[in-house]
Amino acid sequence: MAAYAVCVRDDRILLARSPAADGTPEWVLPGGGMEHGEDPLDTVVRELDEETGYRVEVTGLLGVDTFRRVFGRAGWRGPVDHQGLRIVYEARITGGELRHEVNGSTDLAAWHDLAAVPELTRVRLVDVALKLWRERPRDGRVFVPPEA
Repeated sequence: MAAYAVCVRDDRILLARSPAADGTPEWVLPGGGMEHGEDPLDTVVRELDEETGYRVEVTGLLGVDTFRRVFGRAGWRGPVDHQGLRIVYEARITGGELRHEVNGSTDLAAWHDLAAVPELTRVRLVDVALKLWRERPRDGRVFVPPEA
């Protein structure tokens, strides 16, 4: 389980950069995995601070995204059937200074024009989160095709 935040200000979205499995940098929504026993809201506040340097206030629950993949990994006894559940919040910046994470899962944080997002190399969750933010569906779910 993981929690992420959509932070939009002046028609710009806050994203973090992370290396894909092949090492190619891709833009991700700031956020990440929950610690054992941690509340998802606390997770997203902590992760935003770690990855971007910003303090945030969660202003709403946008929805959830779930995915399932089977991974074949060296050292494992066969494939691993993995299901992820990602909680997507809306948040606003309340303090802090933009900075990049050191020795973490991301290496850069930056604001991007909303209109430029389709041109970025990004993970599917960015599209899911923006669709949730724009459409605000009652059931908290949107369809975005899975990554190839």
